[in-house]
Amino acid sequence: MTTVYEQRAEPASRLTPAGAVLALLWGGAAAVIALWWTNTDTVAGTDGWLTGAGRIAGLLGGYSCAVLVGLMARVPVLERRVGSDRVARWHAMAGRYTICLVIAHAVLITAGYAAREQVSLLEEARTIIFDYPEMISAAFGTVILIAVGITSARAARRKLSYEFWYYVHLLTYLGIYLAFWHQLRLGNEIHPREDVWRALYGGVAALVLWFRVLAPVWLNLRHRLRVESVHKEAPGVYSVVVTGRHLNELGARPGQFFRWRFLAKGLCWTSTPYSLSAPPRPDRMRITVKALGDHSTAVPRLRPGTRVWAEGPYGSLTVDRRTAHKSLLIAAGVGITPLRALFETLPGEVTLLYRARTVQDLALGGELDAIARWRGARVLYALNGPDGQRPNITTQDLKASVPDLVAHDVYICGPHAFAQEVYRTLRAAGVPDRRIHHESFEL
Repeated sequence: MTTVYEQRAEPASRLTPAGAVLALLWGGAAAVIALWWTNTDTVAGTDGWLTGAGRIAGLLGGYSCAVLVGLMARVPVLERRVGSDRVARWHAMAGRYTICLVIAHAVLITAGYAAREQVSLLEEARTIIFDYPEMISAAFGTVILIAVGITSARAARRKLSYEFWYYVHLLTYLGIYLAFWHQLRLGNEIHPREDVWRALYGGVAALVLWFRVLAPVWLNLRHRLRVESVHKEAPGVYSVVVTGRHLNELGARPGQFFRWRFLAKGLCWTSTPYSLSAPPRPDRMRITVKALGDHSTAVPRLRPGTRVWAEGPYGSLTVDRRTAHKSLLIAAGVGITPLRALFETLPGEVTLLYRARTVQDLALGGELDAIARWRGARVLYALNGPDGQRPNITTQDLKASVPDLVAHDVYICGPHAFAQEVYRTLRAAGVPDRRIHHESFEL
């Protein structure tokens, strides 16, 4: 084993598909503002300006709700061409925009109507909620969306279990549904284009129905996935071998992941993403899991024959991102899982740098050494020192270990902070942004 150091990264490459999707989304927002512009004659007085601003916020909030749901639909072309991590960040950003716009809409409209009627904000709010059509359901929907937003904040996420957050997050659908009818009844600007608004919401609902309900149902009825075996790889790290029928038809590729639901006690209510830790075969797939939460801690107790419900494959950390003949893979901890599959299958010259605390924590280390011997690749291990101190990587260390570093594509997988640090180190070393490939699922 050769001991090197570690690193960290986060991608910022400009991908044409991502730019096209963003242009489409912002173009939709501009069209929504045009709805207000073309359907508003004049704006006069404080009440008029407040009401106008509230209506713009409401229109954009309604549009943002549709975008939010569309980004939750796990559309394969977005997941694979744009990247799951990028789509997840867009979804998180759309969620923040939606909450801010919905609150601004409620406050500004109430203030505008109160100024027009010359009553207090509280009195006007009561009148709007209880006397206007569809407003009670819209109020409930707004409360739900705000609750989802609060539990999705990074500080709250750290304190909540994944399972609790996941099911609260699903209430987004209910909140948007409750608010939708209010938009049609009271959205004066929408009335001339109500068919377009219905088509927008109907389209994203169809995406969710197809890709999050019908496609997974077909996948699991077709392939009949079951647990074949569970193996310990390192302290707290276990591999699960899943078998099924016609798995070659899934189109899964090294570097991708599925969302897994094991139909066993304590596991069947949660769907969790785990990457493939070996190239998929026609009759089996393998994932490697580190015990970090309730779901992953229970995985070692799975029994052979347990039914598995999977969704996917997702992710774009594949050979398609490769632009050069040489590749450097940088992993930390259980982030080795997708890179182990890529290490075996990426063409060309490949070097793997694996960061772990101790030799005992090197999950899949034996396989990595065997693959390196078989294909003539290099494996570099970055381990803590005898005093437990992590090695400190610099651009000079990287260049010394990988002399022609700038000529490599670099794939990174590990904790978010690790990835950010590696990214900065690589950029400082002169590696072009377009050659740094990474997916992170922390919002």
